[in-house]
Amino acid sequence: MFDSLPATLTVKELSKFLRIGINAAYELVKDGTIFSVRVGRQYRIPRSAVEKYLDIQTITCT
Repeated sequence: MFDSLPATLTVKELSKFLRIGINAAYELVKDGTIFSVRVGRQYRIPRSAVEKYLDIQTITCT
């Protein structure tokens, strides 16, 4: 599943992957729930940060 993702994602790509709204994706990034790096005015989210976020969600939901 994660192998098809690029090494880094934009917030727009993150929202599509997680099937959430763009505002919700920005909120996850801005509050630090999902680690990101700011490059200029844009955020870049490493694939490993998305994997970690989903692992945590899986653990807390079971």
